[in-house]
Amino acid sequence: MNIRNQWPVLPVVAGLASGLLTGCGTETGDSGETGSSVVMGMSDDVLATDPASGYDPGSWLLFNNVFQSLLSFPKGATEPQPEAARECGFSDTKATVYQCTLKDGLQFSNGDSLTSKDVKFSFDRMLKINDPDGPAVMFPTLDKVETPNDKTVVFRLNTPDATFPSKIASGAGSIVNEDQYDADGLRKDGQAIGSGPYKLDKFDDDEAVFSVNDSYKGTADVQNSGVTLKFFHGDQEALKKALLDNEIDIAYRGLTAGDIADVEKSGGDSGVEVVEGGSAEVQHLVFNMDDPVAGKLGVRKAIAYLIDRDALIKDVYQGTATPLYSIIPAGISGHNTAFFDTYGARPSKSKAADALQDEGINGKVKLTLWSTPSRYGPATDDELKAIAKQLNDSGLFDADVQSVAFDQYEKDIEAGKYGVYVKGWIPDYPDADNFTAPFFGKGNVLGNNYSNNAITGTLIPRTAAESDRSATDDDFGQLQDIVAKELPVLPVWQAKQYAVVRDNVYGLEYCLDASTVFRFWELSKG
Repeated sequence: MNIRNQWPVLPVVAGLASGLLTGCGTETGDSGETGSSVVMGMSDDVLATDPASGYDPGSWLLFNNVFQSLLSFPKGATEPQPEAARECGFSDTKATVYQCTLKDGLQFSNGDSLTSKDVKFSFDRMLKINDPDGPAVMFPTLDKVETPNDKTVVFRLNTPDATFPSKIASGAGSIVNEDQYDADGLRKDGQAIGSGPYKLDKFDDDEAVFSVNDSYKGTADVQNSGVTLKFFHGDQEALKKALLDNEIDIAYRGLTAGDIADVEKSGGDSGVEVVEGGSAEVQHLVFNMDDPVAGKLGVRKAIAYLIDRDALIKDVYQGTATPLYSIIPAGISGHNTAFFDTYGARPSKSKAADALQDEGINGKVKLTLWSTPSRYGPATDDELKAIAKQLNDSGLFDADVQSVAFDQYEKDIEAGKYGVYVKGWIPDYPDADNFTAPFFGKGNVLGNNYSNNAITGTLIPRTAAESDRSATDDDFGQLQDIVAKELPVLPVWQAKQYAVVRDNVYGLEYCLDASTVFRFWELSKG
């Protein structure tokens, strides 16, 4: 999810590498109401309640709690396990036929039975509608879905895709009720009928109210009696005030680095505390390879030699991120440190000057860094200004920053108007494939006119076909090394996940990990 384009390792169930169907996972679901209701606030909006449309962080938060997928990511894990399915696996050695068997007794929240026909309907519908703001883009390899009986679903792929299990474990794999959704169009009433741990009771501009789904049968063990999600529409001050005034129990996605630092400094005196979790969210500078300035390798190398990530993390993000030295973030299998190895961590004016001289450039490089004010975080403009200052302080650049509203920003990138611009990425699933294929595969989402035949012709297809994901590390390492050498992008930082909670709320640490699944059912309130 490119934030959003918002696009997070891996095989699915035991036996995937051998291509055998195996049963695994225990059914520990408990939809009984325990504990109190929890109120959470966030600055993001939920842009869709229909899984065929939503492809943003807020919408996927809703999907992951209201709908079931065949597989899901357990807390703290990056390997999907059966959820609505009893067992899943590739039934061939080429990773082109994927088969799942449903659990017994599955029901939607309205009491209707969930069968393989609903699964097929959900995928067929998503692909047919092909909403530009939806997740259909994730399934170019899905040829057709077959249902030999009410319990069996067979996915036939047109190309080997060992990451398919991780894709269907994400919000994109949400199963809807065939009798409650139109096969040809999106649902417009703001309602959602799923089979997940929660029901959506109310949804409007101000809040979404969720209650426990007594019909749920899955792996989640619900620890509360419901969740109310309040929307602050980007108003960070109002979100912070609501938390300190005890109007909400949790503030998630939206507090500034300064707010988080203030809470940590208070040492709990305010009755709230910061909970930190892992994240695979990343941010890159992107270079338009056809631009007359940024298209020159020497210019891109000079920027790579001059950028001071540690200073950006300290001064702009106040320690709420970590420096990133490759396109695959730390914590994701296949990660290496190609940019650290190539350009180092400390700025080098001499190496930057040499890179420009090798390009035949002797005077200052005039450059504009393009930003968008909030789509990739509230500090994005300040970050780009800090980078411009780092470049200018070297005496080698004359750089400035322009910030453009996101809708226009995307149009201008597509039109090739920018030489250097920022892109953020929140992954759909925690596999190295999701940090490489969208950026460097055919029709990449960056819009920067970059292509490398070794990447598109060999490395991406070969890693996609490998069911033993640990066996892809060398290929992903080679891919990262190529990108570091050719510099179509420059990784800047990897985020940490934060939420701020009142001191009587528990379980939040199980909601913040690289899978990007926020698990309402783990929350409890004393």
